[in-house]
Amino acid sequence: MTILDRLERALARFAIPGLIRYVVALNALVFVLVTLNEGYASVLTLDRAEILQGEVWRLVSWIFLPETDSLFWIFFYLLFTWWLGETLEQSWGTFRLNAYYFLGMILCVGSALIFGASGGNMFLTLSLFLAVATLAPNYEILLFFILPVKLKWVALFSLILPVGVLLFGALSEKMIIAMCLGNYLLFFGPAFVRSLLDKREVRVRKARFEEASLPASETLHRCEICGANEVTEPESEFRVAADGKEYCTLHLPSRTQGG
Repeated sequence: MTILDRLERALARFAIPGLIRYVVALNALVFVLVTLNEGYASVLTLDRAEILQGEVWRLVSWIFLPETDSLFWIFFYLLFTWWLGETLEQSWGTFRLNAYYFLGMILCVGSALIFGASGGNMFLTLSLFLAVATLAPNYEILLFFILPVKLKWVALFSLILPVGVLLFGALSEKMIIAMCLGNYLLFFGPAFVRSLLDKREVRVRKARFEEASLPASETLHRCEICGANEVTEPESEFRVAADGKEYCTLHLPSRTQGG
């Protein structure tokens, strides 16, 4: 059982259903207020100096500042953010969406307090999008209700600026990017690393298999539990678990133990 599973058991009752709906609604309200009076925006931003002067509401209010002042773009921004929240909540459940979003908030606030700047709402929304794109990379959306495009391509395009900063920016700028997208890295990074290690292990085993010139009757993969292999179950995938043994995806220890 993972840490997130334990937290969900203990704290699930405190999770807010439809969290992103409320965020979108308050973004819409703040957009109207700022349109009527630009001064409202200045009292809601994530400003370290003002926070240290006692304006603690800024620790939360910044998430309600939309990333555009255009009446045309705000419609797409709010609609898209709503869809991201609904998609993740249906996929993960209420608690995990809450944990992901609030972790992103905390890390963005941390970057502002430590480095005096933050990616703000833009990176928090980007982290939602990257999560959806990772879970469903081949899902097609109609960009501006016209152009069909897969999420993975939009995600790669959206990462041009962050990756550019990570490669060529100052150390403080790199840390801001890393912190503001830290919720994505913490949620998806371990699985990505495990996948790379699994592929490496499979390549090593394949090389050993070829070098040993095993008879055709022997197989490269075999599930430790059910004995399935690539000959008897050609549609199955096989993974090497933490115990060094190989299992089919149906009998991975994490699944059989409810992890």
